[in-house]
Amino acid sequence: MQNKEIFNVFFREKPAMMLLGLKNAKTSVYASSLAKSIDCTYSHVVKILQQMQKSGLVNFEKQGRLKLLTLTKNGAEVAEHIEITRNLL
Repeated sequence: MQNKEIFNVFFREKPAMMLLGLKNAKTSVYASSLAKSIDCTYSHVVKILQQMQKSGLVNFEKQGRLKLLTLTKNGAEVAEHIEITRNLL
């Protein structure tokens, strides 16, 4: 429990968990499935993902009515560093 608490001191939990969720996904990821996996509201996830898209960390790929989420190269690197930091704590 202490590791999780110190991790949250350095990172906002939900955005960090979103990046890690996208990095570790085995199947296609949509905003709604990501929201469920990190116990967050859909609207909050979309708001954060839009900020991440503007920063060049994630891409939205339209598939019919749904938008598939993928990490950019930079987003994958950031997610990897977050995971390394989490494991060090």
